[in-house]
Amino acid sequence: MLGLKLPTDPRWVNIVESNIEEILTDHAWCEQKAATNAITIIINNSELTDLVTDLLALAKEELDHFEQVHNLIKAQGFVLGRERKDHYVNELYKFMQKGGSRNAALVDRLLFSAMIEARSCERFRVLSKNIEDQNLAQFYHQLMISEAGHYTTFIGYARKYATDVDVDARWQEWLDYEASIIENYGKQETIHG
Repeated sequence: MLGLKLPTDPRWVNIVESNIEEILTDHAWCEQKAATNAITIIINNSELTDLVTDLLALAKEELDHFEQVHNLIKAQGFVLGRERKDHYVNELYKFMQKGGSRNAALVDRLLFSAMIEARSCERFRVLSKNIEDQNLAQFYHQLMISEAGHYTTFIGYARKYATDVDVDARWQEWLDYEASIIENYGKQETIHG
């Protein structure tokens, strides 16, 4: 369904398990940034009522996930660490098309968002299937389902509003680009690292 070209090596979970505090802190900030991204799209496209409605719900869900991860952090006796840079997301951001029509910019922002959700969904699946802590496995299984829904929302709106963009062709470019950078990741205890 997601079309990702390179799967995450399940051994990445061994790295994650070596520092649960770090993965949880990184994950919390990923959720916060996802909410902020949805709000940014709303701000820039406030006249699209259906998009605003659905992305408001998505932003609330991302903030709820942030709260859930923060609760896990507290339950483990940890403290939410400082925000981390997400180098993977920053590399994806560079691939977004600059210039062009306002509509094309919206579509590319939606595809950028879909890509992040697709990889997060895939990573949560790997965690749910391979992490030893069964509570975390269940938690990540639920988030995997949610991320798949977010991916579908972003892809669906990209297709709906693509008046001057071939979404399928552009999505293939995104998949190819993501494959070229993801091979440098999966070596740290971060969601995309």
